[in-house]
Amino acid sequence: MKRILVVGVGSVGQRHIRAFLATGRAQVAVCDTDLRLLCQTAAQWGLRRGYESLDEAMGEEFDAAIVATPAQLHVRMATRLAEAGIHVLIEKPLGTSMAGVEELQQAVARHSLAAAVGYVYRLHPALAAMRQAIQSGQFGAPLQIVAVCGQHFPYYRPAYREIYYANRATGGGAIQDALTHVLNAGEWLAGPIDRLVADAAHLVLEGVDVEDTVHVMARHGAVLGSYSLNQHQAPDEVTITAICERGTARFEFHNHRWRWMTHPAQPWHDERHEPPSADALFIAQANAFLDAIEGGEPLCSLAEGVQTLRANLAAMTSVEQASWQCIEHAADVALISFA
Repeated sequence: MKRILVVGVGSVGQRHIRAFLATGRAQVAVCDTDLRLLCQTAAQWGLRRGYESLDEAMGEEFDAAIVATPAQLHVRMATRLAEAGIHVLIEKPLGTSMAGVEELQQAVARHSLAAAVGYVYRLHPALAAMRQAIQSGQFGAPLQIVAVCGQHFPYYRPAYREIYYANRATGGGAIQDALTHVLNAGEWLAGPIDRLVADAAHLVLEGVDVEDTVHVMARHGAVLGSYSLNQHQAPDEVTITAICERGTARFEFHNHRWRWMTHPAQPWHDERHEPPSADALFIAQANAFLDAIEGGEPLCSLAEGVQTLRANLAAMTSVEQASWQCIEHAADVALISFA
């Protein structure tokens, strides 16, 4: 059994607690500055104890920690944990700036730690199956990635005005909150984004000023990408299409399937998957991270999380400057090859 510390017990922290307990492979402790919420959480799950600060928690020994605090705290807290030799799973986005990222990477490397970033789309079996088919060369190399996504955010998060979402500085807005998942998925399919241009606006959501609608045009090397997302439409839909040399593959999160077509006169071929439970992707992520602690490869490595952070920041800068932004790849970001 691994000893796991969950830092931050808001809604996503609660999911991590449930997920790690569900693996049957972890003992969980919690840390949060909100004493009422901390005590309530520890009592609800019968946890050994809670810590009111990271300082207090660091007096104990843990194998790994989940950093589920507001995004501006992720890098600093993860670095401190890594310096103590603790493996880290960091919620998305990795941060809200590049400040401290290099120090975090150095600490992880120096202590030979597992470090992962929480992009759970990679755990969806339909998207994973589609990626495997693309990488096998079944459809030829990708030429274009097209993502169209939307959700009525207030319906799912009615307290959005009072949480991190209301401020870009804490990871809020459509780019850092939602589009980042889709950009990361696109990079998983087609390789890292090396330049982009973005437009975004606050159109609907009441009580906040951050963008709720965003469009991005991107280049993943030779692959063209387009990403459209809003947080106010009625249907909750995520569709990611990869147009390849010899066929088209499409992931539909909301329909729990991926599908492909290789000839214009033929119908779609569908591969359906059972609808995941509310915590299924997080439980899969918890198991993947525990495997990484034991020597496996992180599902979304720190380097890949850094790359998507660069894309987030480039998109926000592009909106502000109304210009294309170039993204320099780090040496440890793997480029994707296709059979």
